[in-house]
Amino acid sequence: MGDPFAMAITHAHASGMGGMRGAGDLVARVQMVRGMRIEEAKAYVAEKLGVAISDLTDPVIMGEVRQDLNLGIMSPLPGCAKGIEAKFNIAQVLGININCVNSFEGRTTIS
Repeated sequence: MGDPFAMAITHAHASGMGGMRGAGDLVARVQMVRGMRIEEAKAYVAEKLGVAISDLTDPVIMGEVRQDLNLGIMSPLPGCAKGIEAKFNIAQVLGININCVNSFEGRTTIS
């Protein structure tokens, strides 16, 4: 079962960083997937996104970065990634595995 408080703590840190308005969701995802501590995860995400660590909580800067990299934004505009497409892009940019992306890639289409 694991630590029942680990998810709550990760979510608290992520929402404190602005969640999807900033990069909190990305930092939380890296923390869980890579087992990193918060500061290490922030540095990793900032490096992958090409921004300063302090920019991770800025909703204006992160809105532009998320839109440029197609990582999903709070109010998607036409042509912007959302849903599984955004998760595919997040997995690629951050270099991490996301279970639903891996499951989706493993499917075959029936003609």
